[in-house]
Amino acid sequence: MARIARLRDDLINKIAAGEVVERPASVVKELVENALDAGARTVQVALEGGGLQRIVVSDDGHGMGREDAVLCLERHATSKLRELDDLENLASKGFRGEALPAIAAVSRFTLHTAEPDAEVGTRVTVEGGAGMHVEEAPPRVGTVMTVEDLFYNTPARLKFMRRGETELKHVEEAVIRIALAHPEVSFLVEHGGLPLFTSPACPEDPTERIAAALGTDVHPHLFPVEERRLGLSVTGHIASPEYTLPTARGIYTFVNHRYVRDRGLIGAIQRGYQEYLPSGRQPLVVLFIDVEPHAVDVNVHPQKMEVRFADSRGVYDAVLAAVVRTIRAAPWLGPTPPGEADPRRQAAHYAQAVERFLTRAQEATWGAPLPLPSAADAPTPLALVPAAPVPMSRAPAFGQALPQLNEAPPPGYFAALRPLGTLGGRFQVCEGPGGTLVVLDPHAAFERVRLMGFCRILEEGKTPPPSLFGTTVELPVPAARALVGGREALARLGIDAEPFGGTSFALKTVPPGLEGADPRALLEALAQALPPAGTPPDAVGLAEALRVMACHAAQTAPEKLSDAQLRALLEELDTADFHPTCRHGTVVVLEMPLLELERRAR
Repeated sequence: MARIARLRDDLINKIAAGEVVERPASVVKELVENALDAGARTVQVALEGGGLQRIVVSDDGHGMGREDAVLCLERHATSKLRELDDLENLASKGFRGEALPAIAAVSRFTLHTAEPDAEVGTRVTVEGGAGMHVEEAPPRVGTVMTVEDLFYNTPARLKFMRRGETELKHVEEAVIRIALAHPEVSFLVEHGGLPLFTSPACPEDPTERIAAALGTDVHPHLFPVEERRLGLSVTGHIASPEYTLPTARGIYTFVNHRYVRDRGLIGAIQRGYQEYLPSGRQPLVVLFIDVEPHAVDVNVHPQKMEVRFADSRGVYDAVLAAVVRTIRAAPWLGPTPPGEADPRRQAAHYAQAVERFLTRAQEATWGAPLPLPSAADAPTPLALVPAAPVPMSRAPAFGQALPQLNEAPPPGYFAALRPLGTLGGRFQVCEGPGGTLVVLDPHAAFERVRLMGFCRILEEGKTPPPSLFGTTVELPVPAARALVGGREALARLGIDAEPFGGTSFALKTVPPGLEGADPRALLEALAQALPPAGTPPDAVGLAEALRVMACHAAQTAPEKLSDAQLRALLEELDTADFHPTCRHGTVVVLEMPLLELERRAR
């Protein structure tokens, strides 16, 4: 007797339901998406018992005839595709033909539908996936699908359902995700006869839908974003850094108007905001990424919330560029007259720096150990803006209580310091005016000086004087690809790196100051820091690459400084611009007035 047997259809549907129908919100999502695929312009959702007792989704779409109404409840029966090639050009929400039979397998399901101008409609009833009752019904506009007693025949799944209030929140979130992607459609959600979410169609002003879905208080903070590239566009709205949330739940990303949760997309958005938000806060973003259907694979998971891009780096770069461009322009401050500096923008940047400091100060405890620079200090590719954030896991350095010291030190501040010695073989301890105790980080100081030197050469438009540096480096495949595509930017930075077969590169020339740097570490870091294709190769576009070069150049500085070397470094700091961010921007690690020292000595 054979051990392997074909499963019954009802058992197959219940297994499929385990993937597609996770909770009432999954049912609502599938049914509402079916309504949109049917051309609906109004979708109504009525719930009872958090969706476990009853879900009714009605629409005004084109409806179905008797034959289609029966077929739609069979597995892998769909109107969305016919051939294998159709998978590469999907424009609909659903396509698997699994949702309706899976839902009917774990509930008491009723479908009432009719074609336009039909004299009679069709009603199909299925209970627990066993048997199908088909009958004539009064004609109606569109389709009504009713799901009752969800999971009544799968008690193990029912046992894991949350309270009705919790399931109701998941349902509301599922509808909001769809509603944000379709402002041209009216939505009405009610529970127990009471309205839960109502939003009329607003195709001319999508911000009205965002406000209805995410709160009216966000409306004045919303600003449009747009980035268009060959075969790719990024549009939508983002909230100004003045409006933040404690979690990333306010980040909504849509690929071809399908809601997805992609770590790369979320990471690109967070990197775009990183230097503008206080520690522990998240932005509110609604972004639509439209790509050619054949450039994205939506057939990854039955719930269709995951996708794979043919060119993921290109997509993430476009999203980052769209966010950065909007934030950099600071449209919430109004237009700036051409050729004039806007003091409000400068004040906003400083206010954000102070807000970041106050947040860190609340998290810190007095007497915490001095923070050491680490890879977590590295900012993301952004414009040269002030105040690199400090990770939440570290206590802030005392010097950051005075943002102006590391963002705008007083003239002659460093030249007035009197070196006293070193601490821990690393920090420089100095006496400032009036007996102030000042602790400096030489690595951060060298990094600041080197950054200014690299920026100065780039802004003057001169080719950096070459420093011969012949070596061959083997790199990971992603890094090698990035360097091949960024050779023009590397040349502007004074770096000559040529492909040398496979993933090897011949590093022939580096700017002065980088001769002693680790070539492999330098190229791998630059591969991640190079700007997206099409970015102007100026000090703004190459900001992150300049920071990487400065950090690696600082690592080649001598560990022990002579008096003359230290004095020269302090004098260079007085001429440096402290507004551009460095990877390790805290030059003044600690500053404590003499009065504070005397108070502690009592």
